Amino acid sequence: MTEREKILGRVREALKSPAPAPGVHDHAPTSGVVSTPRKWLPKVGESFDEQLALFAKNSAELKTDFQLFNSADEARQAIVRLRDAEKWERVAGHSGELTNVICPALNLPLLRTDNIYDVTGLEKCDAGISECDALIAQTGSVLVTNRSAGGRALSVLPPHHVVLARREQLIADLPAAFEVLQKKYANNYPSMISFITGPSRTGDIERILVLGAHGPKKLTVICF
Repeated sequence: MTEREKILGRVREALKSPAPAPGVHDHAPTSGVVSTPRKWLPKVGESFDEQLALFAKNSAELKTDFQLFNSADEARQAIVRLRDAEKWERVAGHSGELTNVICPALNLPLLRTDNIYDVTGLEKCDAGISECDALIAQTGSVLVTNRSAGGRALSVLPPHHVVLARREQLIADLPAAFEVLQKKYANNYPSMISFITGPSRTGDIERILVLGAHGPKKLTVICF
C-alpha cells in the first residue's frame, strides 16, 4: 500500500464519524448540547455607555481614530478638518444614507465605487469613505460587507479608510455581529464579510509594528 493510499484510507475512515453541528461543543456528536460563545468571550457591559467606553478604549489600543459626535453637522466639520490636515486632493466613496450626507462637504473630486470605476484611480485617492454594518465594542472592530462598504476595494486600497456610523450601530460583541448579519442578509449573504480591527499592520520583521503593510495605514471611525 502506497503512502497516498494510506492517507486516503484514514480520510475515508474519519468521514464515517458524523461531525457536530456548528455551535455544538460536546464529546457526543448527537447530544445536541449547544455552547454559548458569550460564556468564553470577554465580558461586555450591557449599557450603551459601557459599550461606547469599551469601543473607545479598544480603538485607542488598536490605533484607530474614533470620533464621536452629536449630529451630522458636527461629523461634516470633522471630516473637513481631516481633509485640511492631510491635504486630501481626491477621495473615494459610495452612495449611502450617511455618505450622501457627509461627503459633499469635502468639495473634492469623488470616485464612486458603486459605479464602474478605474482601479488605478482608486489607488490614487487619499481616502476611502464608507459606511459599515456595525461597530463591535468587544473587539473594537468595524463590521463591513461589500454591500455596506461600497464593494471590496474601497476599504483596502486608499491609504486612509474613514468609516461613517450611527450610534445605534454600536453593538456589544461578536455573537451580536453575527446576529446583525443574519437579520440583515438572511439567506442572501454578501460575497465579502470583513471585521476590520484597526489599521493594517504587521510585526513580522524583528517584531517592530509597521502600519499600512497590507492595506490602509490609517483608520478613522466617525460616529454620530
